[in-house]
Amino acid sequence: MCIQKNIESYWQNANERYNETIQKELNGVQKEAWVQLIEENRPPGDRLEVLDIGTGPGFFPLLLSEMGHHVTAIDCTESMLETARNNVRTAGFDVSFHLMDAHKLTFKENTFDLILTRNVTWLLYDPTAAYQAWYRVLKRGGRLLIFDANYYLWMYDNKWREEFERDNEEAEKVGFKKFDKADQEKGDRIAGELFFSNVRRPQWDIPVLLNIGFGNILVDADVGEKIQSEVSMVRYRTMPPFMIRAEKTETKYLYGMKR
Repeated sequence: MCIQKNIESYWQNANERYNETIQKELNGVQKEAWVQLIEENRPPGDRLEVLDIGTGPGFFPLLLSEMGHHVTAIDCTESMLETARNNVRTAGFDVSFHLMDAHKLTFKENTFDLILTRNVTWLLYDPTAAYQAWYRVLKRGGRLLIFDANYYLWMYDNKWREEFERDNEEAEKVGFKKFDKADQEKGDRIAGELFFSNVRRPQWDIPVLLNIGFGNILVDADVGEKIQSEVSMVRYRTMPPFMIRAEKTETKYLYGMKR
């Protein structure tokens, strides 16, 4: 899959930048906000088997290990995994890391109590196939937590683009560090090929998850105030982060919405 290779190439060189971001979060007020959000939405249990999909520099492994859970983490780029390994090693935790495509999980069925993914699903080239794979490895009663945003809808909506560009300018005034121009242009080119770039979410995800077999679905359309820094709230004002919580359950039709 050509698009997957392009994605892997792009993120292979982004580990240092994103490591700086997660370190700020883990040492700031966002850490406790994330802990509370996860505690409110995770399945019951003292020590969960957790799968972090698209771990990057290891934000969730560090957070969930400190919360007392056992974490397995995957990423499609070795540089991200190496950074995550170093971060976890320094913190003294035991995490199992794997180089793996999120669409093609090699774990056994019914392995994990909780699957989390943050800022990853927008990159999926076949989200339905990925969600099916995630459902397979989740235990009955286990939960999936998706955190993401509509990062590239501005490319297809002129009004949205104007607001996005305005937010960029305001974010720079309060400390947002612009991406390297070449990296930004490369990222935009890749985004033009992505499935989710021109799809409104989380509206798209709900019927797909239900059809796969997930139930007890809860959507929070904007969790930005809970987990974002002041700078990020300005930068991503037109694309607030949402949360989808879905459960592997016998009941397929339950769905709720928070605003």
